Amino acid sequence: MVNLNELVNPATGMVNRNIYVDREIYEQELEKIFARCWCYLGHESQVPNPGDFVASYIGEDPVLVVRDSRGKIGAFLNTCRHRGMRVCRADEGNAAAFTCTYHGWTYGNDGKLVGVPGYKEYYYEELDMEQWGLVPVAQVDSYKGMIFGTFDANATSLPEYLGDMTFYLDILIDRREGGSEIIGGVHKWIMPCNWKFAAENFGGDGYHFPITHISAFASGARRDQAIRRATGIGTESTQFVVSPGNGHNVMTGVHNGVPPEGPTELFDDYIVQIFPEMEERLGPLRARMSGGVGNIFPNMSFLRGGGSGAHTLRVWHPRGPDKIEVWSWAIVDKKAPPEIKEANRFYCTGSFSPGGIFEMDDAENWVAATQASSGYMGRQQVFNYSMAVGHQRTSEDHPGSLGPSPSEHNQRNLYARWLELMNS
Repeated sequence: MVNLNELVNPATGMVNRNIYVDREIYEQELEKIFARCWCYLGHESQVPNPGDFVASYIGEDPVLVVRDSRGKIGAFLNTCRHRGMRVCRADEGNAAAFTCTYHGWTYGNDGKLVGVPGYKEYYYEELDMEQWGLVPVAQVDSYKGMIFGTFDANATSLPEYLGDMTFYLDILIDRREGGSEIIGGVHKWIMPCNWKFAAENFGGDGYHFPITHISAFASGARRDQAIRRATGIGTESTQFVVSPGNGHNVMTGVHNGVPPEGPTELFDDYIVQIFPEMEERLGPLRARMSGGVGNIFPNMSFLRGGGSGAHTLRVWHPRGPDKIEVWSWAIVDKKAPPEIKEANRFYCTGSFSPGGIFEMDDAENWVAATQASSGYMGRQQVFNYSMAVGHQRTSEDHPGSLGPSPSEHNQRNLYARWLELMNS
């Protein structure tokens, strides 16, 4: 049995590389983290009507998210109770029932078993249909359109789990009346790296920006701050990272005026137009904050584009210790005009997608770090997350534990939560 306390020291920031490549540790993560935490499943805008469904995952377990015929959203293991075949092989759609293509067992969109071929002839009507419905996700709940689920029936409620993270998440998903919606479908791709590299990066790694993304910046992928000043969009006055609790992390900043929105005048005009509504809904402080980047523990990240114009949600689905399947969506204000929605979708594709200019930079780092940690000597080494140890603070204005940016404050908090769950 691996002694995780010898591998991870959140106080000093020393983390042994073995936790990113070891199969035994990974299998424990599936049990102790993914099967117990609240995991992002989808958005209500993807299942607006009775019968609508969308496929998802919790860890490596396929999950079917369905709005049943009565309008209630539920989630179920997407596997037939008879022989395990997926009962739904489509990514999304609308259905009153799901029929397994192996032996024909049929389930209603509320998960109940409603049809079994040969029920009279072969089972002699002795099969208890009530006991053999789809396995439900133990708890399903949503926060302002974002659907989460957990297999742990005894887990704390979703509002408690998200906690102070909602203070920062609202800046992306609830800045206008009507909230937000997913548009343009989903990008999916495989990346040969450990899921924690992606989660910790989006959770607050400002250190890599000027190094990793120097070519992207030089190409004009983000607007220069001098242009921002000329347009009246506020420049950043402070920047910091925050750990609001439960392993969640955010990197954000407070501007001295209207926060930046995107790389064109179209975005400038839009953010200036909606700024009074943002102040009314979020308050004057949060209205001036960039949504920044963040990660809801364990594996759901978000980005409010700032200068890039890309407002995106993504999930890092684990597919082994050295592989993830990335799912990425564009998310927009539901009340945004069509041209803003289309511009956001366009810039999500160009910056954060399989071929995105920023995405490829990040992928190269995460893949190389995973590969370099897989050999015998590589597994003996530690990663150093010691930047700004002891320089955290609290603030009456910003809930959570704050650290300077750049720092590795958030990474240490992520691994502290990881270690707590893995040891429980």
